[in-house]
Amino acid sequence: MPGVPEQFEHASDRAEFKRVSHHAGLELYRAHIVAHAFEPHTHEAFGLGAIASGVERFRYAGSDHLAPQDSIVMMNPDELHTGRAETDRGWRYRMIYIDPVVVEEVTGERGWWFKEAVAQDVDTARRLSVQLEQLWQATDRLAFDSLLFDILTAFKRHASTTQTTPTVARQRFDLVIDYMRANLAERISLEQLAQLAGLSPFHFLRSFKAQYHATPQQMLMALRLFDAKCLLARGLPPAQVAAASGLTDQSHLNKAFVRRYGVTPARYQQQMRA
Repeated sequence: MPGVPEQFEHASDRAEFKRVSHHAGLELYRAHIVAHAFEPHTHEAFGLGAIASGVERFRYAGSDHLAPQDSIVMMNPDELHTGRAETDRGWRYRMIYIDPVVVEEVTGERGWWFKEAVAQDVDTARRLSVQLEQLWQATDRLAFDSLLFDILTAFKRHASTTQTTPTVARQRFDLVIDYMRANLAERISLEQLAQLAGLSPFHFLRSFKAQYHATPQQMLMALRLFDAKCLLARGLPPAQVAAASGLTDQSHLNKAFVRRYGVTPARYQQQMRA
């Protein structure tokens, strides 16, 4: 791909995705990251995983977090986050990205929410690291689903199922996020978004940043790249994906995708096909 190296800047950096054919709302991920720094991105899914070695530093929900070896990581859907190594040797980890509807289907519980992003739980983290790798290798559906149930059961003790009523501010910004998602390929102005929220432009910008710990532009780019990820998984050509997602061109897609997901669009598609 023009403008994008076939490898990370550090020879040890590796990242790999895997699609699960019989669960549309589920994606597996494993990586060893030393030098790469992930720019703000989002998943419309829970991000649940375990740190096998090293230490990760990430920005999430307005705060910096450290996830050391033998800790577990729990991210709620639609939360922007970053990621980089805290130590010279980087960090090795495994994740599962799972839609709330799949969590509900497997556990029978609705409304999971994680208050804490990191939990130091050595025994659980080590067991989850093994189970997440077994999940990656599983070829039998029954074995896969049984492992998935055990993994979610382990995370369940850290989850709350308390439903909270959205604040007026959150409801106001939900309209803005919905508008962004519906107009990813369009040029969107600060004034347009502020009008939707019923605020003056810079009052809106300040309030949005306070709510999401990101600017509207950062949120829009995260939504564009997540949309691109979904379209790539469906097999659309990268050039078509770039246009549909509101990115300048294929080169823009390549660079932005690597910065947020750690792989090129072409490699991501290859991994999804595999």
